[in-house]
Amino acid sequence: MVYAAKKFINDPSDVVTEFIEGLVETYPGLQYLDGFPEVKVVLRADVSAEKYDKVAVISGGGSGHEPAHAGYVGEGMLTAAICGDVFASPPVDSILAGIRAVTGPQGCLLIVKNYTGDRLNFGLAAEQAKSEGYKVETVIVGEDCALPPPRGIAGRRGLAGTVLVHKVAGAAAAAGLSLEKVAAEAKCASEMVGTMGVALSVCTLPGQVTSDRLGQEKMELGLGIHGEPGAAVVDVQPVDVVVSHVLQQILSPETNYVPITRGNRVVLMVNGLGGTPLMELMIAAGKAVPKLQLEFGLAVDRVYTGLFMTSLDMAGFSISIMKADQSILDRLDAPTKAPNWPVGTDGNRPPAKIPVPIPPSRSAKSAESQARPKELSQQGRVLEAAIQAAATVIISLKDSLNEWDGKVGDGDCGSTMHRGATAILEDMKHYYPLNDAAETVNEIGASISRAMGGTSGIIYNLLCKAAYAELKANTESEVTPKYWSKALKSSIASVSKYGGATAGYRTMLDALIPASQVLEEKLSAGEDPIRAFILSAEAATKGAESTIQMQAQAGRSSYVSAEMLATVPDPGAMAAAGWYSAAARAVKEQYQGSS
Repeated sequence: MVYAAKKFINDPSDVVTEFIEGLVETYPGLQYLDGFPEVKVVLRADVSAEKYDKVAVISGGGSGHEPAHAGYVGEGMLTAAICGDVFASPPVDSILAGIRAVTGPQGCLLIVKNYTGDRLNFGLAAEQAKSEGYKVETVIVGEDCALPPPRGIAGRRGLAGTVLVHKVAGAAAAAGLSLEKVAAEAKCASEMVGTMGVALSVCTLPGQVTSDRLGQEKMELGLGIHGEPGAAVVDVQPVDVVVSHVLQQILSPETNYVPITRGNRVVLMVNGLGGTPLMELMIAAGKAVPKLQLEFGLAVDRVYTGLFMTSLDMAGFSISIMKADQSILDRLDAPTKAPNWPVGTDGNRPPAKIPVPIPPSRSAKSAESQARPKELSQQGRVLEAAIQAAATVIISLKDSLNEWDGKVGDGDCGSTMHRGATAILEDMKHYYPLNDAAETVNEIGASISRAMGGTSGIIYNLLCKAAYAELKANTESEVTPKYWSKALKSSIASVSKYGGATAGYRTMLDALIPASQVLEEKLSAGEDPIRAFILSAEAATKGAESTIQMQAQAGRSSYVSAEMLATVPDPGAMAAAGWYSAAARAVKEQYQGSS
């Protein structure tokens, strides 16, 4: 049985009117004409035809392209937007109602995408409005660069570049220009822009079955915003290749779609077609800018990336390139209250990247203090052996930790810890000032922060930072066992404070808390420090193994059923017990070997 695509809607025939109702509830500067379902017009709440003393800028077309066109209604952009049904041109009566609602003595400009239905309906409405005494001008936008120049009367399709024309015209009207001048600026802008789209899937209309026209391994170049076929269906390519092809098509001197040549200033718009994550759109934008600069010799003055003119849920994007001079940039930068015009994109572009700041503590250190000592003290040798043993054990536990974590988490605990341990061993060869215990612990934290990532990386970095602060406060020449005990206790307190976990929460602290308690207790009782360390390691192992009986109260494991948790111990606790015990054994071997 074939089912309609899943969507968050009610009756498919009501999607446009219900969209408009939600839009005006969201943005108090917008209203709509009370003529549903035939008349679907969104307009500025601060404009009435009788009192409006500027040129009204009106656009519209079929719905399904949101935020276009209603999302661009606002001071400095559109005065009204006429909404048709999904992918259907609005009827003449609806367009006329919009003209009558917002057009004052200065007249109105209709900006129309180049589709036959839109041209006919807006054209007839314009003629009727003129017969009623309104001053009306029309600009047709057709900037599609995907297909060869047409031989018939259809012309090039209107795409996302139309939004840039909206902005130029709206800013010109807001500046008080006459109808003729606003129309002239809009027409000029429409001739300066070229657009091409690509998609991994076609769109699905409300209430209809999803199309599988492209399949899993194909993409389409140059398809329209209604899902109409484009120039070619090809294998899915990396975005680098796709962006290069699109730019070449738009800027090809053979077709001469746009009058852009080397040395020109341009504006770039990367427009999502509805089903493409913003991450992917930003990747496309990041690849397009240097290509425009280096391969085409263009100065990219503005970049707009986001959803501007979609095609319902189509997975794809379009690229628009507009030739720009200072007058165009001024119009694009002019203020607007249109809710969906992007903010924060105007102004001169500073360098894209700057150096990472160096922490004050590190910048104040000498190069010698940040390097591995040429000769190690006894404390340095013991510390090196403990670090070596701890990291090596973690590396050996990778598969076991991943297996446990696969049952109670996301399955990467071992891999994450392995990255940290590997980085520690590598950095210790060159950077750890092993004769200085506090600074070495601090550098371990830096290695972990750089290599591990995720929650585990943060937690272990917190451990190291707290231990560093405690060890740094030591005024003695060497770090005594009691100071190491204090450092461990401070580390646990820091993780508990910021992470929220404590004993019994089924975390790494279920290994470290009993270890700390036993270490502090034995040292206070006068126990031999080495034996105290070994006994505390045994407590860490016992605590980690006991987590198999605990219900998780922190981390991803808290979402796992008790039945599943009862099959494995907490991988974070087992990892902590592993490195702690390995360090204890290494310290014991060092002191036994030197006695």
